[in-house]
Amino acid sequence: MLTDPQDHLAHQFPLEGELRPTFSGLSDFLHRVEDMIVKELAKNAKSHAFDGFDVNWEDQNETVSCKHRLQHLVAQEKGLHVTSISWSCTGSVIACAFGRVDDGDWSAEKSCVCTWNLDRRGLNPKRPNTVIDVARPVMSLSFHPTSPSLIAGGLYSGEVVVWDTNRTQDPVLAQTGMSTDAHREPVYQVAWVPGQRRGEMLVLSAGSGGRVLLWTVDGGSLVLSAGYALVRQQVPHNSSLSKGRGSSNVGVTSLALSPWDSDTFLVGSEGGLVLKCSFSAQELAAAPPDGESVALRAPAQFSFSPRGGPVHSLHYSPFHRNLFVSVGTDGLARLHSLLQPDPLLSLRVSDSYLFGVRWSPTRPLVFAAATGQGLVQIFDLGRKSLRPAATMDQLTSGQPAYCMEFNPCQTDLLAVGNADGSVNIWHLSTELTEQGHRETAQLEQLANEVAE
Repeated sequence: MLTDPQDHLAHQFPLEGELRPTFSGLSDFLHRVEDMIVKELAKNAKSHAFDGFDVNWEDQNETVSCKHRLQHLVAQEKGLHVTSISWSCTGSVIACAFGRVDDGDWSAEKSCVCTWNLDRRGLNPKRPNTVIDVARPVMSLSFHPTSPSLIAGGLYSGEVVVWDTNRTQDPVLAQTGMSTDAHREPVYQVAWVPGQRRGEMLVLSAGSGGRVLLWTVDGGSLVLSAGYALVRQQVPHNSSLSKGRGSSNVGVTSLALSPWDSDTFLVGSEGGLVLKCSFSAQELAAAPPDGESVALRAPAQFSFSPRGGPVHSLHYSPFHRNLFVSVGTDGLARLHSLLQPDPLLSLRVSDSYLFGVRWSPTRPLVFAAATGQGLVQIFDLGRKSLRPAATMDQLTSGQPAYCMEFNPCQTDLLAVGNADGSVNIWHLSTELTEQGHRETAQLEQLANEVAE
């Protein structure tokens, strides 16, 4: 029996010189390459290729980090909010709209649209590359899906405009003006949708007057090609709405286009309704004519369970054709299936309003929601706990985060527009951007559940 610890170790590990292994040819090899290795090491020591490179030995698993804080000081001095943001199709340029979200008469206040090219050398976060002055507050923006210089915008006055940032003297390419076809109320959503001709893109606009309109770019004008009106008595499965007082219009506050079906779109309303709609609907809208040059149709096909207040944002899942998420003034994020009226899941995100929601472009079970407290919460539905997987404080002293968009090319970048006039560009870690094992199958299982 061994009682001395040293004796015990000696039996486990041979002492120096005992049973030492030999590797045939190793010594000869080291002698042969010694001169070459010394020469290369000396050469590298004189190289300046990595001058200025700062090695980061800190934890590389940081969940989120803010890369840029973009500000247009003139707009901030006027107290304007960032009401909408959009990435160019190349993912290099971010555009932001300045306007007003709070109550008040802002119809005469001047505003602007700004762009920053994040790939350009010498980026100045406090000096936009392009500033387009606009006579009215801008409420919505959308870059063209293939032409990186074209931006569609919706104004507080009801006008719809297309700007071309390559036209430095007069960037207005086309506009509706104040024609009888134009919206009479703020335009809260604009988007580009395919036209009937090959390669043709139409501008879609939606506003609080209950109109969803499609415009063709024709010279310097936007010409109305189709129109839809959302009227209380034509909303399916909600006949009680027709008994309400006030306007018969269902004011549109948000809209989402289906990436799976070009005929389908979703509408969120001031009264808390979420409606599934169809561009091919043929029923005429029960709305009195207001001088429009086309007959307005009734697009609503299906109604989901109403919320307790305005629906501020909707977004389709890019991974499942029947799923979408909605947020609004009740502070809840609701996961819906297109196949049933009640939500599959209602998640308490904030005690304040929610203004924006976006599904991750790379993670089937991940979405982000922007709150009225200046936070963006990221949720992972694959986790056992439904607490946020990450929280991004916009550092706006508690002012709301109004809008956000993932970069279409650099999908680990998320831009957030804030009430203090700033736009924060966040980098998300691989934990939040790389798809996990069986994640798509988990989403499918979730989609097949029946709402309680």
